Amino acid sequence: MSSAPVPPRPIRLLVLDVDGTLTDSSHEVPADARDAVGRIRAAGIAVAIATGRRYRDVLPVATGLGIELPLVTASGGLVKRPADHATLFAARFARGVLERVLARVAGRGLEPVVYTDSYAAGHDFLCRRLPPADARDPTGLDAYLVRNRHLGREQGDLVATPPADAFAGFAMGAHDAMLALEAELSAACPGQLSLHVIRSPRYRDWMCEFAPAAVTKWSGTLRIASDLGIEPAAVCAVGDDVNDLPMIRGAGLGIAMGTAPEAVRAVADRVVASSDAGGLAEVADILLADRADDRSCPGCPA
Repeated sequence: MSSAPVPPRPIRLLVLDVDGTLTDSSHEVPADARDAVGRIRAAGIAVAIATGRRYRDVLPVATGLGIELPLVTASGGLVKRPADHATLFAARFARGVLERVLARVAGRGLEPVVYTDSYAAGHDFLCRRLPPADARDPTGLDAYLVRNRHLGREQGDLVATPPADAFAGFAMGAHDAMLALEAELSAACPGQLSLHVIRSPRYRDWMCEFAPAAVTKWSGTLRIASDLGIEPAAVCAVGDDVNDLPMIRGAGLGIAMGTAPEAVRAVADRVVASSDAGGLAEVADILLADRADDRSCPGCPA
């Protein structure tokens, strides 16, 4: 769709967002995306996932694609190895920061949700209350809580006594309200939080997500790349929303999906079609063409 000069090659690691990148508007991985991932891996390029989703939620996607590298989840807050569910990294808030965040959220009449590293215990998050399982036509946060009720646990004193193993969280509401909350949290905890406002394709309302400072999909990706001995310049990152900005900026080759906001497309090296229109097939074509160019260049790095 558009192009810019391609950074140094070859690309050795491809990191993919999930919603709106790997999955289409039906929340499924389409056949052309599966084929693209297969072609890329067959060419010797490692493939990883960096998502805003919870670990448990993205695990079937990774398994279905045969992706065995650690999964960067909760926008970098938790990195786990799918083979044995071992935790390789879990973010931690500085002392007192999460308490301040939760107090600000509750002070606006909102309900906070806090993620914990509790896969083995059978749940993923804590909240102060869960709606009835049979709630009819839930809206706002209740839509999320009803859908994921089996993965939540109630803790009435959550605001005053958050769990020590919390690595991220969010509040949910109208777009303007979430932008206002983001601004308030940034002012209340300067330099201590990673913040963004994003809308999940599964829900009508927006999320203001918070994590410890410097925790992003890119920070998680760098952990994987370092373990593989891969430099940032040899990483290609693909995404479609504001929580993908750090990895699109940081990677040697940053690619935005066609449905990405202008702020994301503006910083990308390349822009491809949407996930519904074969965007990942375009990514595969770009990477494989670059690889073919490298091999046709005597003396170029393999």
